[in-house]
Amino acid sequence: MATLIITEKSSQAKDLRAAFGARFGQILPAEGHLLRLAEPEEVNAAWKSWSCVVLKPDGLYPTRAATQGNKPAKLGAIATALAACDDVILATDCDREGQLIGQEILDHLGYRGRVRRALFTAQDPKTLQQAFARLKPNAEMRPLYEAAVARQQADQIFNLSLTRAATKTLLTPGVRGVIGIGRVKTPTLAIVCLRELEIRNFRPEDYFEVVATATVDGGSFLMRHAPAAKMRIKERAQAETIAEAAAGYQGPLGVSIDEKRQAPPRLFDLPSLQKTCGQRWGWTAEKTLSVAQELYDGDGKKLITYPRAEARYLTENQIGDAPAIVGALTRLRGFATLDIAAPVIRRGKSGHFCDKALEGVSHHAVVPNVNVLDDLETRLARLSEDEKRLFALICRSYLAAVMPDYEYRQTVVTMAVPMPGRAAAEFRAIGRIPLRLGWKAVYQALDPDAETEAEQTLPSLRDGESARLSDTRVEAKRTQPPPRYNEGTLVDAMQNAWRFVEDAALRDRLKEAKGIGTPATRAEIIKGLKRQNLLTNDGKLVLPTPAGLQLFELLRGAAPALVDPGTTALWEMRLDEVLVGKADYRAVIDGVATAAQQLIDALLARSNGTVDLTTSAPARRPGGRRRQSGQASGRTGVKSASPNRARRASKAIPASKAKLVASAERVRSEGAARAKAPTDKMVVYAQNLARSKNVALPENYRQDFDTCRKFLDEHAK
Repeated sequence: MATLIITEKSSQAKDLRAAFGARFGQILPAEGHLLRLAEPEEVNAAWKSWSCVVLKPDGLYPTRAATQGNKPAKLGAIATALAACDDVILATDCDREGQLIGQEILDHLGYRGRVRRALFTAQDPKTLQQAFARLKPNAEMRPLYEAAVARQQADQIFNLSLTRAATKTLLTPGVRGVIGIGRVKTPTLAIVCLRELEIRNFRPEDYFEVVATATVDGGSFLMRHAPAAKMRIKERAQAETIAEAAAGYQGPLGVSIDEKRQAPPRLFDLPSLQKTCGQRWGWTAEKTLSVAQELYDGDGKKLITYPRAEARYLTENQIGDAPAIVGALTRLRGFATLDIAAPVIRRGKSGHFCDKALEGVSHHAVVPNVNVLDDLETRLARLSEDEKRLFALICRSYLAAVMPDYEYRQTVVTMAVPMPGRAAAEFRAIGRIPLRLGWKAVYQALDPDAETEAEQTLPSLRDGESARLSDTRVEAKRTQPPPRYNEGTLVDAMQNAWRFVEDAALRDRLKEAKGIGTPATRAEIIKGLKRQNLLTNDGKLVLPTPAGLQLFELLRGAAPALVDPGTTALWEMRLDEVLVGKADYRAVIDGVATAAQQLIDALLARSNGTVDLTTSAPARRPGGRRRQSGQASGRTGVKSASPNRARRASKAIPASKAKLVASAERVRSEGAARAKAPTDKMVVYAQNLARSKNVALPENYRQDFDTCRKFLDEHAK
């Protein structure tokens, strides 16, 4: 029986060959998606002309062979191999998209033999060997596949339908361009615009606090009268009255001393990793993912587990890995000072190891790879400075998770200063004395200034002890607007879309959801909004452009649900329910199509403005028509662009080996029939034309001579 292993990319194929040689049979890589979804006009000729209709076929959008680069050749090679084998092992990435990338090839080519699934969270030889020792029937992955189909089909229908409707109803007459709308992209724009408007509309208010020096037998310390936000002192005269009353006042202190403990933070998933890297180093979300991906599958590295993680827990069967990981990491120079005699294991949702918290999740938290510890120093020597920095951050997180709690003694001191004709003014001071650093030693060992509290040291105090106040002064303060997002905090806002919901019951429901978008797509969504000139950067910060703000305001007036992150989060919940069998994927697709129709109707009924793209046109293609980037990972394009499930939409799927051979020949002939690539001068000329005329470039203008030539003929007149 001949076996074929299909991987998602060439690096996986290389790693599998290193782990097994030819033991399991032929190994062939895809290049991300080798297929695309049919264009609307390929399904219904009437859809070639843009209009305000929902582009939903009777079944599902069928798949077509992608034509970029060497994708046709790779699909042809797989088709030929399938015709001669009876057994397939899918070894693509172990998430929704990876399942789709592998299974759509089998469905498109009509393969009907045995299919098994290799599931792995790292790509070193030992992990891969363990994965192939426990192969699963691919049928068990059906929910994962259907969840990917639902997401892809929903995006195709929603994004293209609303992009056309918005362009037809909102674009300024006579202006060429595309107003790109996305199920996730548009509410992401809204998140940034809402914050920008909040900042612009913010009216700072002055308020005042009173500070005094308290003196006791054992020394002196500062106390402060600082009422809560709703009761702040708005008048300086009032603050000065309190300062005068406090000056020279002597009275008893209320002293409360508690010993407290603080558990370590959760482990990293991709969004929290992007947020942390953005805050600490100013990295974009895309850079964080790129560096993490290299640590995961870079040649000779394989130092971390799968980086596109969507959970911050580990499985309970990974508890046994803790001693080995801790032992290896504490042999490294940066962690050698840590004393971790025995790892502390915290189970359950309040801890770090919890099977229940991982139900319906493809990947656990990002942690060091337990299977490469024997030659850790050799692998570390291959890392760039950014890779070393990120790996150290991930190691720090893991070590903290298995170290003791941070323990401290907290002292809260209060004094009530009598005020004539009104309630006493309470002065407070707080001091904290570390008793046991615990997990905080991880951060202090690498950066003595990190993760420490800047609180004053209090003298020895006892409850009821008398103190005298002196040196009273009034401090003027001013309220501050909320900060603008950087890419890391924007990813965090996308993940926590419940924060934008006012209804309390709905907020609680959405807190358990995963927000809008997925860990693998959020960086590309932000990048796409910049490419469309709807968002821009100001240093590390992300701001809306004038066109972005204008579009947001028009959409908010015409179809508020379209820019509501909470509404999109509800749709995301439905899509995630497919994964755990709580929803039928076809019903979810139908629901998104219905929502698209309602939004189109709203645009037609209430749109009363236009978007002028001419004054702030994007430097690149407007990007309203989603489409994959064609990069080797195959995962960087917005999901509306990724190919999907022809399987049930097309009844005539070849089932016999003879037809598989015919499929292989057809794929090869289609690839051979493609025209030669255009010259570099043609490509540059096409890009300049697109920029100057604000028109979209054809998808494969870089690869296909005829396509590029046709574009030049049309627009160079």
